[in-house]
Amino acid sequence: MKIFKQIPSRKPETPLLDRVNFPSDIRSFSVSELENLSNEVREFLLYSVGKSGGHLGGGLGVVELTVALHYLFNTPYDNLVWDVGHQAYPHKILTGRKDSIETIRKKDGLAPFPAIKESEYDAFGVGHSSTSISAILGMAIAAKENNPDKKHVAVIGDGAITAGMAFEALSHSGHLKPNMLIILNDNDMSISENIGGLSNYFSRIWASKIYKGIKKSGSSFLKPLPQAYHLVRKVETQMKAMVAPGIIFEELGLNYIGPIDGHNIHEMIDVIGNLKDFDGPQFLHVITKKGAGLDAAEEDRIEFHAIGKINAIKSSSVSGPKYQDIFGDWIVDMAIKDKELVAITPAMREGSGLVNFSKKFPDRYFDVAIAEQHSVTFAAGLALEGKKPVVAIYSTFLQRAYDQLIHDVAVQNLDITLALDRAGLVGEDGPTHSGNYDISYLRCIPNIILMTPADEDETRKLLTTAYEFKGPAAVRYPRGSGPNSIVDQELSSIEIGKARIIREGESKVIFLNFGSLLHEAKIVSEKLNLTLIDMRFVKPLDREVLREYLSDASMFVSLEDGSIAGGAGSAVQEFCSEENILIQSKLFGIPDKFIEHSTREEMIRECGLDANSLEEAIKSYC
Repeated sequence: MKIFKQIPSRKPETPLLDRVNFPSDIRSFSVSELENLSNEVREFLLYSVGKSGGHLGGGLGVVELTVALHYLFNTPYDNLVWDVGHQAYPHKILTGRKDSIETIRKKDGLAPFPAIKESEYDAFGVGHSSTSISAILGMAIAAKENNPDKKHVAVIGDGAITAGMAFEALSHSGHLKPNMLIILNDNDMSISENIGGLSNYFSRIWASKIYKGIKKSGSSFLKPLPQAYHLVRKVETQMKAMVAPGIIFEELGLNYIGPIDGHNIHEMIDVIGNLKDFDGPQFLHVITKKGAGLDAAEEDRIEFHAIGKINAIKSSSVSGPKYQDIFGDWIVDMAIKDKELVAITPAMREGSGLVNFSKKFPDRYFDVAIAEQHSVTFAAGLALEGKKPVVAIYSTFLQRAYDQLIHDVAVQNLDITLALDRAGLVGEDGPTHSGNYDISYLRCIPNIILMTPADEDETRKLLTTAYEFKGPAAVRYPRGSGPNSIVDQELSSIEIGKARIIREGESKVIFLNFGSLLHEAKIVSEKLNLTLIDMRFVKPLDREVLREYLSDASMFVSLEDGSIAGGAGSAVQEFCSEENILIQSKLFGIPDKFIEHSTREEMIRECGLDANSLEEAIKSYC
């Protein structure tokens, strides 16, 4: 593997890669050419992501694996599913999208993750983790009758396989026993001591056609001694337990092979080439290095998980702290004040702003890995024994723990705070990561309160409000930086359900804002002379303010960075119905469609939530 000291600024020469338009072109290459192709793919990946920004570390780690899989399997006829998809850039480069790879994550460009509508080589759309095994199990069972020769491969990471869904699928696979291959891409190096002579030697034996033949024919040539086959199998199991860490997968009914070196293309072709013809579910453990081939990325895998454009023009304006930083400062301050506070995150320490907390309060910090359901019920257990859990979770990932939130938290009215990061439109990661639905799916749950801060200062205050509330409470805030408001460092709270009047206008149209688009609402309300109310709370609504201002108004306009269907504006309409307030309404939010990847600002304009679009839409009512 060629090692690069830096990300190239000039397009590299890639004579082998230039010959590859689709995976079928690879299959005529020699193994030595595949090694050179891997080096070219890695260099091209470095160059292209340096130009476009995006996920880098995961893709660097699976270059050789990607080349080997497309060399050995008849894609797209054979199904290849990448779990999550952060690592799928090399896959896109080799499957007809090389010339457009620089458009990735941009408006109208390539999707940030595999997407079935983008390419026939993307067998399953992904973005959230731990779905790949379930998907290929379904594919393998469905194809069994009409396409028995079709192969089914899932590539899942050591983080994604920690999720309960992955183990449910593994267990079901061991029960149904279809012909399928699961590849564990282990880039955490936690068992690197097992790479080397003995474990590799046995891995090659267990994946060899000779050994397969011995096992398969055991019932015939060992028929006079049927116990001999079982003895062979028992010895194999004991040997695997000694030199391999995968006995748990054997117990689930899968044939475990590994670990093998994921950067040794010769070994992978030998092992995978044999395994693809094995009967039943196969589990191959591959060790890779995240960021492989770039010195800096190998040293700092977190920093190089995703990068921005290398030559991006720096803004002359000073950007304030991100909302995750506001949360990170708040939770440290609150933990100093209250020793019962504990923080929980499902594998998003850096993204959620918990790095500092984890260092200052290691005994009160719990990273439960990619296990959102567990994180919420774990918090419920903590709350029942007198702790004050704060669950820091992305809005889109809380969707995965919805039943636990209702059944384990809300029904029991437990004292838990939910800090919902990345609420609303998130930008380049697209619809799988936008947190568009939390208002709709949270406000219908009894016992919970739900808050939508408009800026950094309000975020800190509403987090304190949520924490002091004796019951389940959620605060939703967006990705990135806010309007750079001055943040009061006191741990002060706000009266629950209390809105604030931003400006009094002469128009009979009342503008109700919910959340982070207040700055757009301010521009419009000033131009059209509207009364502007920052509602702050979706649940409970400030019923007193609404009665006062809507009773004599001709119309209310609501604005939210969330789904219109079932959202905050809908909550106000329900209030008006209950109170017999006859009033027109116009709801602005995210429409009933998935908003494809682009910048957050472009997404906001597409939804008509920017000041210019709002002004034009409201003018006719004033």
